Amino acid sequence: MTDAPSTGQLGPRVVIADDQELVRTGFRMILTARGIDVVGEASDGAEAVAKVLEHRPDVALLDIRMPGMDGLEAARRILVQVPRCRVIMLTTFDLDHYVYAALAAGASGFLLKDVTSAHLAAAVRLVDTGDALLAPSITRRLIERFATGAPTPAASTEAPAPHRDLAPLTPREREVLTLLGHGFSNSELASELTLSESTVKTHVARIFAKLNLRDRAQAVVLAYETGLVSPGGRQQRPVRGR
Repeated sequence: MTDAPSTGQLGPRVVIADDQELVRTGFRMILTARGIDVVGEASDGAEAVAKVLEHRPDVALLDIRMPGMDGLEAARRILVQVPRCRVIMLTTFDLDHYVYAALAAGASGFLLKDVTSAHLAAAVRLVDTGDALLAPSITRRLIERFATGAPTPAASTEAPAPHRDLAPLTPREREVLTLLGHGFSNSELASELTLSESTVKTHVARIFAKLNLRDRAQAVVLAYETGLVSPGGRQQRPVRGR
């Protein structure tokens, strides 16, 4: 497989893995036109892992269904060997168990292949900043399955569990983590807590550092698993911290 040429433009560096050449070509054209450098392409999971190890990209776009090693297994291996790389899973099937398995594998996002050009580019830039790419309604439904002990399809037994000890957090940071569990964006957090977005970003960054979290997807999982947010029923907003 020949690597896609670098555009020389600033932006996240990306590897695309899909067994359909037309899909890879289309995504590469979309991303390069928006200043995102596609540094490699792969047609299966094993090749995707090799390309990520070679190029050390910021983001890997991985099709879930590929011959040989699928995208979920490729994601697990990539995140173990290149943990700073963010993974977005791609599929043509809008099925919960795929999203659930992708989160369990450590992916930061999930997109259907009929995504718009603007949304695709925005998604790559979003996960590159450390955000998770899941709508709050989808996140809540899926994480409730984590919290209630539903089996994880094709889950890796070697994947590290989120840090469960919340003792290092300040009361304000616990409040922020609770709202993250509700699916609040930074702007919504700022509005809810009457803080500036820059202050919210500082709190989020400190939470990630203290609890060794990769991104907001892991933060949502942790909020449910520690009981900050309860699965099922109407979600209640937390009491304001000081």
